[in-house]
Amino acid sequence: MKSHVRTLQIAFTYIGTIVGAGFATGQEILRFFTRYGHWAVLTILLATVLFIWLGTKMMVIARRIEADSYEDFNRHLFGERVGSSISLFTLIVLVAVNSIMLAGAGAIFQENLGLPFQAGLLITIFGSYFLLKRGISGILQINSVVVPLMLTLSLIIISNTLGVPGAGRFLFLETDRSIFGAWMSPLLYTAFNLGMAQAVLVPLARHTDEEKSLVRGGILGGAGIGFMLLAAHFAMSSQMPGILQFEIPMGSIAFRLGPLVQSIYLLLIFLEIFSTFVANIYGVGVQLKQHLPIAPSLVTPLLMLICYLFSQFGFSSLLGVFYPIFGALALVWVIMLLRAPMSPPPRIADPSGPEGKAITIVAVKPVIRITRK
Repeated sequence: MKSHVRTLQIAFTYIGTIVGAGFATGQEILRFFTRYGHWAVLTILLATVLFIWLGTKMMVIARRIEADSYEDFNRHLFGERVGSSISLFTLIVLVAVNSIMLAGAGAIFQENLGLPFQAGLLITIFGSYFLLKRGISGILQINSVVVPLMLTLSLIIISNTLGVPGAGRFLFLETDRSIFGAWMSPLLYTAFNLGMAQAVLVPLARHTDEEKSLVRGGILGGAGIGFMLLAAHFAMSSQMPGILQFEIPMGSIAFRLGPLVQSIYLLLIFLEIFSTFVANIYGVGVQLKQHLPIAPSLVTPLLMLICYLFSQFGFSSLLGVFYPIFGALALVWVIMLLRAPMSPPPRIADPSGPEGKAITIVAVKPVIRITRK
C-alpha cells in the first residue's frame, strides 16, 4: 500500500509540475497543438510518449547517480563546466518565471476577488513558506490535492463538450500551418517543460527509496499529462476558430458551464500557480544551498524576497529574451538525455570472495547496508 501511495504522489507531482498556469488558461495547448488542426491528436500522442519515456528516464538516472539538485544532474549530462553554466541559466529563467507566477497570483486576487494585488502576493509567499518547511513532502501533499481537482475539471469539460455540435471537429480540423511546425511543437513543448521540471523531479527522485515507484509514477504521470492535453484540445477544437481571440481560451469554455465550474476554474488557476511556485522555489533553493555561504534556513526566504521584488515589474520583455534561448538549450538538453545511458545501481566488489563477487548497495545513509548476491 505504501508503494502504491508513493507512486500516486510521484505521478501527481509530475503532472502538477508540468501543468502550470499556462496550461490551465489553454494558451500553451492552443499554441503548441490545437492551432495545427487534425495533426494535433498525433502530436499530443507523441508528446505523451516523450513525457512518459524521458520523464521516467530522468528520475531513474537522478536516483542512480544520487543527484541532490538539477545542477548535479546537468553536470552528469554535460560535464562539470558546461553543466554548471546551463544550471545557472536555468536558475535565472526559473526565478523570472516564479516572479511572473507571483504577479499572476496577485492579479487573480485583484481582478476576480476584489482584493489588493499585494494581498495575493503575500498570501502566496507565506503559504509557500510554511508548506516548504515540510520539505519534499509538502510538494507531494499540495499536488495530491491540486492534480485530482485538475483531472476532475478535465472530465467535466469533456462530458459537456460531447453535447456541442462541433465535438468531432478535433479529428478533421483544417489548418494552414506547416507540417514541420506541427511536428516540431511537441518536441519543443516536451523539451521546455522537462527542462523546467528537472528542478523538482531530480530531488524528488533522490528522496524516493524504491526505483519501481519512480518508474510507475513516471508512466502514470506522463499518461495523465497526455490525457489532460487531449481533453483541453478536444474542448477547444469544438470552438475553433473563434476561441483564438480569447486571452484565456479554457476560461471562455469554463465560464459557459455555470458559476460553480467558473469558481472551480479560478481556484484551479490559483492553485496551479501556487503549486508550481512552491515546487520551483524548492528546486532552486536546493541548488543555491550548495553554493551560497549563508545558513540554509535563510535561502528560501531570500529567494522569495527576490521573486517578490521582481514581481513588482513587468517581466514580459525579459522572458521574451530568455524563453527562446532556454527553449533551444532545452532541445540540446533532451538530446543529451536521450543519449545518456541508464547507469546501473552502484556496485562494489566483495574482497572476501576469490573472484570478487558483486554486492549491491541497498541503501546509502549514514550507515551503509548491503546484501550479498
